[in-house]
Amino acid sequence: MTTTSGHPAGTAVRAAPVPARLRPGDLAGLAAVGLRTRKLRAGLSALGIAIGVAAIVAVLGLAASSSAALLAEIQQLGTNLLTVTNGQTFTGQNAELPATAPGMIARLPGVTSVQDTGTVSGADVYKSPYIPAGETNALSVDAATLNLPATAGTSLAQGRYLNAATEREPVAVLGAAAAQRLGIDRIRPGTRIWAGGQWLYVTGILNPAAYTPEIDSAVLVGFPAAEKYLHFDGRPSEIYIRTTPDDQAVTTRVDNLLGYQANPENPNQVDVSRPSAALTAQADAKGAYNTLFLGLGAVALLVGAIGVANIMVISVLERRSEIGLRRALGATRGQIRTQFLAEAILLSLAGGFVGVAAGVAATAIYVRGHHDLLVIPARAWAGGLAAAVVIGALAGLLPAIRAARMSPTQALWSI
Repeated sequence: MTTTSGHPAGTAVRAAPVPARLRPGDLAGLAAVGLRTRKLRAGLSALGIAIGVAAIVAVLGLAASSSAALLAEIQQLGTNLLTVTNGQTFTGQNAELPATAPGMIARLPGVTSVQDTGTVSGADVYKSPYIPAGETNALSVDAATLNLPATAGTSLAQGRYLNAATEREPVAVLGAAAAQRLGIDRIRPGTRIWAGGQWLYVTGILNPAAYTPEIDSAVLVGFPAAEKYLHFDGRPSEIYIRTTPDDQAVTTRVDNLLGYQANPENPNQVDVSRPSAALTAQADAKGAYNTLFLGLGAVALLVGAIGVANIMVISVLERRSEIGLRRALGATRGQIRTQFLAEAILLSLAGGFVGVAAGVAATAIYVRGHHDLLVIPARAWAGGLAAAVVIGALAGLLPAIRAARMSPTQALWSI
């Protein structure tokens, strides 16, 4: 007697064995064993991933750190500084600002401070009169008002600035770059320079001016002293204006009126600018270089992916006996495929962690040398690790599928 299924009556039907599940811990152990047995090859393959991830983390970290430092600097200096300079006439010659321009600008509503400088023409600067005439170091002599540093966004590094007494005497204050080019790093009694055929006694050195770099390369003297000793005509060439802090509407309104207020007869011959906008544009220009380096990092990741794919293909060929033995002991194709895919991902992930550490270290070294803020955005390290995982999965997918398709008898053949 038989049943409808074709088995004799009373005969027990033995169910097919269910393959053991490959737990995550077992999978990680298998993947790690496969990599540990080929340390040198695995390390070289992971190196490409590490270089690419390090480049991505470093580029994004440096960009974020520079941006944070720039924003902090802008916040400290404020965005309410405007500058007025003499432009050009219709014939292409340098225009002149009226001597009354600073006073007229000071009458605008919302203006809190107005300071100005005037370029002294024909006054070259030397450490001594024995310096050859051609070695001027590209320095200028400017007449300056008494509250210029605070308005222009700089301060004294050492010494004293001009005051009501010294502005009438042959006394000078050096910008940061001017002091460096003249070889003056400290104010000592009797320190002097030769400018415009006249000895000027140096009483102070300014800190670098981020908003007004023209002051860095200038030798500043008082307006009365410039007129008396250096034959200055008394006309301003650059005017620095501070408006009401934290009020962009007021700053924009003053910006729109400055040309007409400084030179009502020829407002088109006046150049008006906002230095904070120039710093922001400078940061945007650096973004192009960041994109270039990110592209180089992507190329390094591509090279690393090829290396991972190569080592996984070779690993499958070398481990055919292992694959055949595991299949014979009951491992499914899915488990074989998962094992080799996990090896590729683990290899790439190891390179990713090394790359993140190297990128953070490189950023920290650079930031420390430039005294910036260290900022590593989450998208830098998380994106680097995610890219490593994706690359490992893509690079190991084809070798894993190839390993899974091997039959036990084919895999156990000696090679």
